[in-house]
Amino acid sequence: MKNILAVTTAVFILFLFNSCNRKTNPETNSGRYVLDANNKPVAVKTVKAKKTKTVIPKVIVVNDAVASKTFDGKYYYDLEGRRYWRSKKDGKYYLYNKSMATDPDFKKP
Repeated sequence: MKNILAVTTAVFILFLFNSCNRKTNPETNSGRYVLDANNKPVAVKTVKAKKTKTVIPKVIVVNDAVASKTFDGKYYYDLEGRRYWRSKKDGKYYLYNKSMATDPDFKKP
């Protein structure tokens, strides 16, 4: 009787530890199936939206009242993380490039 009780207790404890070790994860495919007319699951393709490229204008026209001024007197305007500098020749704001360093239209006033 003692042996049967000891074996039963050992089996119960092993069963308890074994059942606690199992990890259940939810289905990763949930929501990707639809039932058809025959009540059979049919896979649905997911369509990813394409990223649209934003057009970065090279030249913009900005009122000087909303533009910022540097300590040396040059006007600039920040648009979507890009800096535009004012040309003295036509008053338009141009996206910065290396040639502006030597161009007299973008020098200090």
